[in-house]
Amino acid sequence: MVFRPGVTRHRGDRRFRRRLSAAAAVVLVVALYAAPPVFNRHIMPAIAPYLPGAEIPPRGVEAAGSPLGAPPSAPNSQSFELYPTPSGSSQPFVAYDPCRPIHYVVRPDNAPRASDKLVREAIAEVSAATGLQFIYDGPTDEAFAPQGRERFQPDRYGRKWAPVLVTWSDPGEVPGLAGAVGGLGGSSYAKAEGTPYVLVAGQIALDTPAMLDALQHPEGPELVRAVIIHELGHVLGLAHVDDPSQLMHGDANNVTRLADGDRAGLALLGTGACVPQL
Repeated sequence: MVFRPGVTRHRGDRRFRRRLSAAAAVVLVVALYAAPPVFNRHIMPAIAPYLPGAEIPPRGVEAAGSPLGAPPSAPNSQSFELYPTPSGSSQPFVAYDPCRPIHYVVRPDNAPRASDKLVREAIAEVSAATGLQFIYDGPTDEAFAPQGRERFQPDRYGRKWAPVLVTWSDPGEVPGLAGAVGGLGGSSYAKAEGTPYVLVAGQIALDTPAMLDALQHPEGPELVRAVIIHELGHVLGLAHVDDPSQLMHGDANNVTRLADGDRAGLALLGTGACVPQL
């Protein structure tokens, strides 16, 4: 088996502004995690047993014979954008494997009070929109990796793909959060020979100082939850869209819930390929 790791490629950032009142406004920017591609690695065939020091998990960990859930009927909207597929690929989009759960962890350092509830609500919303099933694996001490994280960390997470990482950070730790940036998010991809690309090991960095400022306003919790949902959209494969009425628009003023285009895109991303070979 040939394992082809890499990352989703992202377009330039756009501002993500939300007016909280006529008298005061909190301006946040949602940026996109991007990292250089990783060189292809050739490993032993998939039928070989797992060996200590392997660069990928054992084949088919948690893979079911059919999708664990199904997206709802998609709204009749084309107001969404997907990330381009890797160069040379003919598949229409890259998504997470719907036949296995998406695990996620949260690094709680510097997290605002009650932030765990906002993360759970955001996860629940994108799960309902995609049919993808999420499992919370608890807290972690892993930091956001701007240049791309390790996709397989058996000493930390066991013999499966690294879970989606949610971190509460600041510009001192993650320079990409500098200025009015509210969050960064994206996923890496993996491929076995003869199978489609699949997203794995996503990560999100949230700017705690910006979120704390937002939470001073009555609509703050709704705003912060919307930023998390927006970043989860990037993790699952949605890019920015030009339609300002959508949550995935970079300048989505006053949009705090998934709109029809967002839901149509997420529903499509919930129909990705099941790839037990990974």
